[in-house]
Amino acid sequence: MQQLVADFLAMNHLELVAVVLAIGYLLLAVKESLWCWAAAFVSTAIYLYLFFDARLYMESVLQVFYLAMAVYGWQQWRRGGAGGKHLEVSSYPLSVHGVAITIVLALSALSGWLLSSYTEAAFPYLDSFTTWAAVWTTFLVTRKKLENWLYWIVIDGLSIYIYDSRGLALTALLFALYVVISVFGYIGWQNTRRQLTDSPA
Repeated sequence: MQQLVADFLAMNHLELVAVVLAIGYLLLAVKESLWCWAAAFVSTAIYLYLFFDARLYMESVLQVFYLAMAVYGWQQWRRGGAGGKHLEVSSYPLSVHGVAITIVLALSALSGWLLSSYTEAAFPYLDSFTTWAAVWTTFLVTRKKLENWLYWIVIDGLSIYIYDSRGLALTALLFALYVVISVFGYIGWQNTRRQLTDSPA
């Protein structure tokens, strides 16, 4: 607990804003609010600056991807449904997820090997997996696919271990909160989808 308090007091005010907006993004996404993408965009822009300033260049590149996905997500949630209508919660067939997971694992193995061979990266394979899986899962969110929440539960759960092992107690706690929010997100979106299915045509 003392370490958590110390981490909180040492936190950059700009980082705190990014964290609050990141939590806001998830809570708004659970509610299927279009404004989740605005919160994601600002939070990601702040993290882009912070990571670049810390010379974490690969993390910075990932933030650029997230910025693009925030814009794409806004557009898709607003007019990405059939006939340009509001996008509804839906699912991909298991075959699509099977192919996606296979690609994620292959990319994770490749980048993990490169990181372990040429850098002193911590958890090269695990970090690679959570990164590539997050890329796929972010796309699922933009398309309002129900399964995105299940992916996030796994990704965030693994991230808790990574951050805690590296002494980032506050970030580990944040990702534990993400796991809880993702559970509620899955339940909420599942109920929404069930209502759509049960509604008369």
